[in-house]
Amino acid sequence: MLSEPRSGRLAAWGNALLAGLVSPDEAVLAIVGEDAVHRVEGLPGESAQVGLTLALGRLRALGVRGLRVALPASGHPLGLSGPPEFNARALEAQEAVICHGAAFGLVPEVYEAGPEGDVHAEVIWHVLPVREAPPADVPSLGEAERELAEALRDATEVLSKLDVAGSGPVAEAAIDAYRARAERGREVLAPGYPPRAVRVLELAQRVGLLVSLAYGDGRGGAVSASEMAARSQALRPVERTARRAQVAAYNAIVEERERGAS
Repeated sequence: MLSEPRSGRLAAWGNALLAGLVSPDEAVLAIVGEDAVHRVEGLPGESAQVGLTLALGRLRALGVRGLRVALPASGHPLGLSGPPEFNARALEAQEAVICHGAAFGLVPEVYEAGPEGDVHAEVIWHVLPVREAPPADVPSLGEAERELAEALRDATEVLSKLDVAGSGPVAEAAIDAYRARAERGREVLAPGYPPRAVRVLELAQRVGLLVSLAYGDGRGGAVSASEMAARSQALRPVERTARRAQVAAYNAIVEERERGAS
């Protein structure tokens, strides 16, 4: 949860491109980010892998009007609508992009190579058929924002009771560093997204950061097996809330267009 999911970058900047708010070069540069290269496999009409620029243009020609994000986890098919084959691939990757306007989905497969400290990631997006149906368990932006505010309070209280670093100075230092990186130019979302979506995504990332710190902390009081189990049980619903809010934020621009068209 600390880093932006690749599906989020693809959906956000793909939506900006589809809306004519950025150029293809701008969109591809933002989607690739620090990865070495992104390619797309299984695109209708193409027998080999193609680049993102061609793939995004082809998807538009196939009728794609928007891109949604899915961030599923075991027992929680968040953002998915089937069929089972696609859901299984998305669950394995823990993320996917669902096309709106054409029955396709994209699941990333990441290959890493290189020595420690200089690892390069190459990403292959697999295009697969999806079922055209409402995505599972995605809240509205308003619901997500309310849930997140409660989750942030719950997470802080739980971490404090369990005496883990996520509730104290370590967490604050990590959050400050995270904000500093954002202020150096990281765009939280692509052009065209409503301010509320940006706010919800930022808060979701903050909650996700607290959860990650708590899971990774071994210096607090919760060190026995039973206490670790209690920590996991307490944080699981908080982490789920943060994922639901991320999906709501990334999908907000498509939801707005759908409301405007109805």
